[in-house]
Amino acid sequence: MKSLDILAFGAHPDDVELGCGGTLLTHIAQGKTAGIIDLTYGDLGTRGTVEIRIAEADAAAQILGVSARENLGFKDGFFRNDKEHQLAVISMLRKYRPKVVLANAISDRHPDHGRAAALVNDAVFLSGLHKIETEIDGVKQEAYRPPQLYHYIQYHEIHPDITVDITDFFEQKMASALAHESQFYDPESTEPATVISNPWFIEAIKARSIEAGMQIHVRYGEGFTAARNLGTTDLLNLI
Repeated sequence: MKSLDILAFGAHPDDVELGCGGTLLTHIAQGKTAGIIDLTYGDLGTRGTVEIRIAEADAAAQILGVSARENLGFKDGFFRNDKEHQLAVISMLRKYRPKVVLANAISDRHPDHGRAAALVNDAVFLSGLHKIETEIDGVKQEAYRPPQLYHYIQYHEIHPDITVDITDFFEQKMASALAHESQFYDPESTEPATVISNPWFIEAIKARSIEAGMQIHVRYGEGFTAARNLGTTDLLNLI
């Protein structure tokens, strides 16, 4: 597998689409490559089944145009930031060798989100240590530490350190999110209501995108917090 420019991690199958789908689309349109690693199948979710969620994730991946999407099969709600789970994430980092890693919000309503953020953050550092050994299909992997890690923003309001203009790809981002149709508003559904199955949830996603865009004087944006200090050699190339 060739290295990817961006590798986005999500605790649940719809996290990436909602949190940074527009950013993936924007960069793919520029000729960059991107992939998604889902940590769980969202099997504790009130609505849908594992089989349905796998099919929805595949459909969303097609809309996004990502080069790869894998699911690590961690236990929804019960995975931990420990050696076992860190090694699994490290293996993906070494497999795809991304220049940029995107991960869940550092703190959020769902405890899986903050825990996933910490897990990926620690794995990004540990992945660069040569004495930590991992392998895929019996082949030893080389140590690799991605240069950049950013956390997308989810349910809680968090002030971003950097915002990406997703104006040209907002509708496609929403299409990728709505591909997870079992999770969102359906007036004919007989399944229990959840926070994200309410009709206003999608409106809130749109409103947040507008708010993020307004801060950089564009129509729609996606905000991120930086795990490390940002640097540039060209202050004139920033929005």
